[in-house]
Amino acid sequence: MSTALATAAPSFDLATVRAAFPALRQEVHPGKPLVYLDSAATALKPQPVLDATMDAYAKDVANVHRAVHALSQRATARYEGARDTVRDFLGAAAREEIVFVRGASEALNLVASSWGGANLSEGDEILLTELEHHSNIVPWQLVAERTGARVVHVPITDAGEVTLEAFEAKLSAKTKVCAFAHISNSLGTVLPVQAMAERAHAAGAIVVVDGAQGVVHGAVDVRALGVDFYAFSGHKLYGPTGIGVLYGRQELLEAMPPWQGGGDMIDRVTLDAGSTWNDLPYKFEAGTPNIAGAIGLGAAIEWLSALGLDHVAAHEAEVLAYGHARLAEIPGLTLVGSAPRKASVLAFTLEGIHPSDAGTILDAEGVAIRTGHHCAQPVMDHFGVTGTARASLGVHNGTDDIDALVQGLERVRAFFG
Repeated sequence: MSTALATAAPSFDLATVRAAFPALRQEVHPGKPLVYLDSAATALKPQPVLDATMDAYAKDVANVHRAVHALSQRATARYEGARDTVRDFLGAAAREEIVFVRGASEALNLVASSWGGANLSEGDEILLTELEHHSNIVPWQLVAERTGARVVHVPITDAGEVTLEAFEAKLSAKTKVCAFAHISNSLGTVLPVQAMAERAHAAGAIVVVDGAQGVVHGAVDVRALGVDFYAFSGHKLYGPTGIGVLYGRQELLEAMPPWQGGGDMIDRVTLDAGSTWNDLPYKFEAGTPNIAGAIGLGAAIEWLSALGLDHVAAHEAEVLAYGHARLAEIPGLTLVGSAPRKASVLAFTLEGIHPSDAGTILDAEGVAIRTGHHCAQPVMDHFGVTGTARASLGVHNGTDDIDALVQGLERVRAFFG
């Protein structure tokens, strides 16, 4: 996850990786094969994920945990097997610490509402960073309004970094929770999670990490990082949409009240004496879950892990470094975000050209990027822009994709004279 990594592992075969993605075999416009550089928004799906998801719908279409017939038993085994795959992927201590949700946004809302609602009060402080995605800002603003707590922000540098000095300066005896990204979706900055967690815990705060970008670009061990909660989305990890994960330390999850009510999250329901709750993790999984989505997520993790996460990180770092060098050569282009530790993201502006106009012309060339504020308006405010153009890398991207981006940007510049 650093541009200092210059050489991909020899065993990483890009052609084989690309062959796994059916979407890459299409022309998005006549004569324009797809060059997909929008993985930070959502990742393409490899064939094993498509096969696992379709197989779940084709063969095991039954609810989990509720019936004795064969389809339900098979669906339950596959669903719970996916939970074990996630536990191992994150290095969690127990399967009870893995809660399936709709995505990172829902996971962060769950923690803010359930833990925050039960533990925050007037005068407490919630420490965020200026880098955060809206999903790690708005839920904390909402719980602060309900509880009387106050949201405090750690500023970023003009390189897009969060320094430990700035983080420590905002910690106080009032800080009850520190919530921050593992990797910024808008700039690609890699935060020093372990060091930040140590300092937060020393101040008496819990640590909540938005790992939506973190799990995709290198190995994650939640216990080694020392975090209390870690959230991610399946669709950014080459898995299906509508599925995600909240990791939480078991003792914290045990003490938290349920967030939603419904089937499967209960133990006993009465009309007069109230209800009692199911064991973890089911206390936080109300209603019929995204069963096929969880199975597809498990398949995505198995597929990506088989490539070797270190190999993936080294390959992506090589392409990112090449991208930085090529884009720096384009007149009038300004790279936004130059932190020494980065992953995946090339964000930029073009002098006199609106990002959306650049994105439209690039699309006509078959190059898919994201334009706008990337659900990170405080970052845009810091740099004094309304939005950027963002090319974000996935495991299937190579230096030829960067060349296609540069060629497309030359057409953009030519169009605007």
